[in-house]
Amino acid sequence: MPAREQFTEEEWRVVAAHRTPARVQRLLTALKYNREREGGTLRSFREVLRRGEAHCLEAALAAAVILEQHGYPPLLLSLESQDRLDHVVFVFRRRGLWGSVARSRDLGLHGRRPVFRSLRHLAYSYFEPYVDSTARITGYGLSSLYELGGYDWRFSPRNVWKVERHLQELPHKPLPSSERRYRRLLARYEEFHARHPDRSPDYFESKVTWMR
Repeated sequence: MPAREQFTEEEWRVVAAHRTPARVQRLLTALKYNREREGGTLRSFREVLRRGEAHCLEAALAAAVILEQHGYPPLLLSLESQDRLDHVVFVFRRRGLWGSVARSRDLGLHGRRPVFRSLRHLAYSYFEPYVDSTARITGYGLSSLYELGGYDWRFSPRNVWKVERHLQELPHKPLPSSERRYRRLLARYEEFHARHPDRSPDYFESKVTWMR
């Protein structure tokens, strides 16, 4: 874990002001979403703060750096999708229950309060909100960023593509779901999207567990 001296004064102010997953979630939700209009990026915590925007994996890295300083191990949960547009969230445990911190274009793919008995239950909480015209979660895998050894995923000024490759190579456990359920969710999404093409669905009963 890096010492305080390795952070800039502004970075440390952010770290000191966001001591809990809930506070970090509010920070990330307020950030502009990085749509990578000029090409793919995978920015470190330092670059996320400097640029004021992040996509899901960049946000997970930022959460890992901030919360590492407050005693949370840098754990990322990778959610595989059938369309290969995967989602990554930072995960943590409180009183034996799992929660997450995350950023997405979709409201339903942000963080979760620590109410889940297992990572499997946490991963399933993303299944319904993940369904759109192509997406469907098929598996999940957990990784500690410490597995990357001395690789600089915290402060590098360059894209940290090794993190993405590491998550892609990670063994994922299957997350099975019935075809009937998936088709029902897909039909509901398509009906909603036809009526509200610029809105993110928020009709899920599970949203009581969301952390925004």
